[in-house]
Amino acid sequence: MNVPLWVWLATIAVVLGMLVFDFVGHARDPHEPTLRESAIWSVGYIAIALLFGVVVGVSSGWQYGGEYMAGWLTEKALSVDNLFVFLLIMTSFAVPKVHQQKVLLIGIAIAIVMRGAFIAVGAVIIEQFVAVFYLFAIILFWLAYSQIKEALSADDGDEGDAGDSRLIRMVRKVLPTSTSYDGAKLSTRIDGRWMLTPMALVIVAIGLTDLLFAFDSIPAIFGLTQEPFLVFTANAFALLGLRQLYFLIGGLLERLIYLAHGLSVILAFIGVKLTLHALHENNVPFINGGQPVPVPEVPIWLSLLVITGTIAVAAVASLVVSRRRAAAETTGERDEVAHAPSGDRAGEQ
Repeated sequence: MNVPLWVWLATIAVVLGMLVFDFVGHARDPHEPTLRESAIWSVGYIAIALLFGVVVGVSSGWQYGGEYMAGWLTEKALSVDNLFVFLLIMTSFAVPKVHQQKVLLIGIAIAIVMRGAFIAVGAVIIEQFVAVFYLFAIILFWLAYSQIKEALSADDGDEGDAGDSRLIRMVRKVLPTSTSYDGAKLSTRIDGRWMLTPMALVIVAIGLTDLLFAFDSIPAIFGLTQEPFLVFTANAFALLGLRQLYFLIGGLLERLIYLAHGLSVILAFIGVKLTLHALHENNVPFINGGQPVPVPEVPIWLSLLVITGTIAVAAVASLVVSRRRAAAETTGERDEVAHAPSGDRAGEQ
């Protein structure tokens, strides 16, 4: 895929323009978005991402269009999973809802910059060393195992405290930090002394989280396409609109109980796809004498089918089971009241 420099520059300008528009038009004026506002903008950003995929397919061929769509879907699913961590951070630091938009936008900007750097480095490494595909596959299998392990142990209720991490404690010791917010300011003066606000620590936590997210995001997308332009745009368009999605499905996040299970399946599938591609392009001396191995490669249509199917099954199963659990809890509470001694019921009344 030959992408002219002006297309790269125009695309980057569009992404930056959308970020600036989002910040100036929404986050600059602190407020808690309504459900209607979040829904409209979420649909708008998804429509833009899908339209871009159509443009890629029409202009460069549907093989590339399919690769972009598979990459965007995967990154979007991973970004929804990342919202769980953002929610934990926001709750841990008790970030006022009117300022959460600004935190999320700064986090998205940091993520795009970090992933851009990772993509540039990854593209250079892949071009020089085919063996890196094996490394990416190993990373994806490990991430799939970590996802399913974390999902299966989620019932223990030990989610940790993002505001009490080792680095945050170190920052608090080294730099004077206030205990209360001063609007959306990152620093403030208390009794004439300059201090960081908790908002600054939230930004640090979000930035570190974005760095960790890049480690699972980049190998996953390179497992679907090796075109740097498609890797970058799939990441960028998946991240844009994440702020609106956060407020739109904030109450739904806790009900997506099988999302991590679905993501583990997707990451493992991409790991298999990447392994087959690595064997097909093999030049590692100790594997088949450095010659390519005649193995089938996974077509992009199958990747799209597996990714969309897995996300759909995980979402539907999550909502069905969550609804049943909620109904069972309600029934259980009614039974407890019904079987309680009459004196206890009278006391409750």
